[in-house]
Amino acid sequence: MVKYSVIIPCYYDDENLARLMRQLQKLPNKPCEIIIVDAANSAHCLDICKQFRIQRLVSEPCRGQQLRLGAMQAKGDVLWFLHADAQLSTDPVAAISSALARGAIGGYFRFRFAKPRAWQAFILEPAIALRCRFGVPYGDQGIFIKRLVYQQIGGHAPWPLFEEVPLVQSARRCGKFLALSEPVFVDTRRWRRDGWWRRTWHNRKLAWNFMRGVTPQELAEKYHSKIGS
Repeated sequence: MVKYSVIIPCYYDDENLARLMRQLQKLPNKPCEIIIVDAANSAHCLDICKQFRIQRLVSEPCRGQQLRLGAMQAKGDVLWFLHADAQLSTDPVAAISSALARGAIGGYFRFRFAKPRAWQAFILEPAIALRCRFGVPYGDQGIFIKRLVYQQIGGHAPWPLFEEVPLVQSARRCGKFLALSEPVFVDTRRWRRDGWWRRTWHNRKLAWNFMRGVTPQELAEKYHSKIGS
């Protein structure tokens, strides 16, 4: 039987983390382990991990480093990376199992905004699906990958932003990296707070500057000071 390890970086997102833990606990097919990598060293996060009896690691506040640390400790055959504010579909583990049975070495879920949704979501969701087809899906889409492949290609980059880009690019060169039709629901709070188009423009500008060669460290320092993270 294939064993799944869920790895979740967290940084002062304890309320959403507790909601995600409840969702994972109710899944018909449960992962063998859940690893929280807490970059805030939060007492509340520690309480949540004790409540749900899951492993907690403490890391510096850098998402790439958090993911690498969690993957290093994971024991499952497949690593599934989730953001703390993710919301899950009915049976995501079964969807991953089906992809692996079709020969995939990894893949990602369809991007869909969680409720409350605005009309802009119906434009952005297909645009994001198209971007992922020709570009790289990001970490909020529940990337999963076989652990041995993850280790072979070097894992996530130790960056605060775009840490999944070299991982996905290398995985696609190694084998079949599938886009699933099942969604992972993405929290809308940043889009509602900043404005749907402003947040989208902010994200595209980040990606464009990254493609131009601006380092993830520079981007994180510059843009987090201008708009909420």
